[in-house]
Amino acid sequence: MQVVYARCGGIDVHKRRIVACRIWSDPEPVQVEQMCLGSYTSQLQQLAQWFREREVLDVAMEATGPYWRPVWNVREAEGLRLTLANPEHIRAVPGHKTDRHDARWIAELHRHGLVPASFVPSRQPRQLRDLTRLRTKVVQDHNRVVVRLQAVLEDANIKLSSVVSDVMGVSARDMLAGLIAGSSTAAELAQLARGRLQDKRAALTLALEGHFTPHHGWLVRRLLIQERALRQQREALEHAIERQLTVADQAAMALWDTIPGVNQRVGAVLAAELGVRAEQFCDAQHAASWVGLCPGNHESAGKQHSGKTRKGNRWLRCALVEAAWAAARSKDTYLAALYARLVVRKGPRRALVAVAHSILVSAYQMLKTGQPYRDLGADYFARLRPERTVRRLVDRLTGLGYQVQLSRSEGAPVTTE
Repeated sequence: MQVVYARCGGIDVHKRRIVACRIWSDPEPVQVEQMCLGSYTSQLQQLAQWFREREVLDVAMEATGPYWRPVWNVREAEGLRLTLANPEHIRAVPGHKTDRHDARWIAELHRHGLVPASFVPSRQPRQLRDLTRLRTKVVQDHNRVVVRLQAVLEDANIKLSSVVSDVMGVSARDMLAGLIAGSSTAAELAQLARGRLQDKRAALTLALEGHFTPHHGWLVRRLLIQERALRQQREALEHAIERQLTVADQAAMALWDTIPGVNQRVGAVLAAELGVRAEQFCDAQHAASWVGLCPGNHESAGKQHSGKTRKGNRWLRCALVEAAWAAARSKDTYLAALYARLVVRKGPRRALVAVAHSILVSAYQMLKTGQPYRDLGADYFARLRPERTVRRLVDRLTGLGYQVQLSRSEGAPVTTE
């Protein structure tokens, strides 16, 4: 087998210790050395020096949880050419599953160029990733607190969520404060409604009549404190993300903002996870595979088995599916037509994944060409095969008991399938 790296190494990373292996074959014969040490910063610097002693600069390691990141940071400071590999692509020889065997196996594979490198952005996008991912977690925690608050209100038979669309709105907060104080009747609390909610005062009076006890008030007070803290944390993260964005990030986000369903928040996740350089992936299909938005490929004995999507970047995948959900409800757009076309045969989940895949492909092409989004139109599929559309509509009318006679109008395009 061809040797790609005459001098290379492999690292098996764990939380408390690291097992390293270095291999060199110039001059012959092949020599192998291994070392085991801790994961503290001084020991990682010692590891880098240990590799440089034999002029080993090309090193591969697995992406093991968050534990590979300190090694990568030291690599950037020490000048090693580190390759990060997906653990699914590296499997130790059966029956030899130990840390030392893992390190040597990684080094042997890397020596022959059999370790595909994972995409690792530079420091600034990684810092932006930390902020966007933390914001996602904070938003999820905030939603959980709101759900818990609604559960407490339901236990007290307070049907506020049945009348108010947002129980964290200004009017709803004032009503909750009145419930906690316990000094107002349901009719008096309904008078706290503002804006268009004033037209629902009668329904609010009925919704606020329940069995709200001091115990419920104590729970609601604690949940409101938690919700306020998470809301403030989210606002602080929004400002931090804005400060972290570069000029290139903002330009890419301005392009992506023209895609239906994609807003500034989804654009920031795209910039952090996908990056703003199109050459990071050879084409849109590889980018979709990296995110996990393409069908699986499992064929055996001439039969196509499950096409379940593979695991990928779950942060970007969730953001794109959320954007697909919004795009599916837009009006007169290609993405809404795509969802409506697929949801009947594939179901809502698969249809949303397909729309998210289309959004990702569009985002990649826009990044590559620098052109804004151009919608194909809600009638794209009808125009794609007009004869099939005509036949389907005629069959539908015939099934309803109508007799249909068609005549082509002047100027209508003549198409054949």
